[in-house]
Amino acid sequence: MIEAVTLDFGNTLVPVPAAALRGVVAITAEGMAERLGPFSVEEVLNAWHEERERQFREEVPQFREVDLAQRMVRVLARLRGMPPPAEHERWDDAAAQRLADPAEVAWAVEVYAAAFVEALPAAPGAGAVIERLARDWRVAVLSNWPLARTIDRYCEAAGWAPHLTAIVVSQRVGTIKPHPAIFAAARAALGDPSPGAILHVGDDWAADVVGAKRAGWRAVWLASRPDDSPLPGSERDETVEADAVIGSLDGLEAALAQIELEA
Repeated sequence: MIEAVTLDFGNTLVPVPAAALRGVVAITAEGMAERLGPFSVEEVLNAWHEERERQFREEVPQFREVDLAQRMVRVLARLRGMPPPAEHERWDDAAAQRLADPAEVAWAVEVYAAAFVEALPAAPGAGAVIERLARDWRVAVLSNWPLARTIDRYCEAAGWAPHLTAIVVSQRVGTIKPHPAIFAAARAALGDPSPGAILHVGDDWAADVVGAKRAGWRAVWLASRPDDSPLPGSERDETVEADAVIGSLDGLEAALAQIELEA
C-alpha cells in the first residue's frame, strides 16, 4: 500500500510558461542593472541567457543541477569586464567570484526568488490536493530546481508547508532526477518507507516516471504542461510503464485509489 506521495514542482504543482519566467528574469535583470551597475538591462539579459544555456549544456548531461548563485556570479563578472570562456571551456569561477561580492549575489538571488513566488500561480486546486493527500499519506515535494529557496518560499506563501513532510530539491541534494541519488534522498526524508510504498507524480517522463520506476517507486505521469515552457522535458517512451496517467492534478486522487485497489 502507498505510504507516501511525492510531487514534482515546476509544471506539476506550478505551471511555468515561457512568458511568466521571462518576466521573473526581467525583474531580476532590472534590479541588477539599477543596484549593481551601471549596466543596461539588455546587457544583463544577454549575459543571463548565455550563461543559463552554458550551465544546462555543462551540468545536465552529468545529472548535476545548475546553480543560480553561480550564474549570478558569472553574469556579474562578465558585466564587470571578465570575458566569458570559449564555448567548450570551463569558467574560472574563483576569478569570477572576485568580481561579485557575496552580498550582491545573495541580494540578486533573493530578488529572483521573490519575483517567482509573486508572478507564477499554482495549478488549479494544487493546494487542496496537497491538503487532502496529507490526511492519509506523508507528502513531499521532489523537484529539480536551481534554487531550493524558491520552492521553500513558494510552499510557505501558498500555505502548503504545514502539510509537507519534506521538500527535496536537486540544488540541495547535488544531483537531478532521474538519478537514483535524489530519489534515495527523498525516501530518507520520508522516513525510509519501502520503495514500492512511495508514489511520485510529475510531468517529465524521463525525470519523473523513468526515474521513479527505476528507483522501485510507483509513478503517475501528469501528461500536460505549458506548450512553451522553457523547463526541460522529455517524450514518453516504452522503457517503463507508468502506474497511471492523468491530465491534471484533479485526477490524482482517483488514480491513487485505483493503484491501491490493484495492489
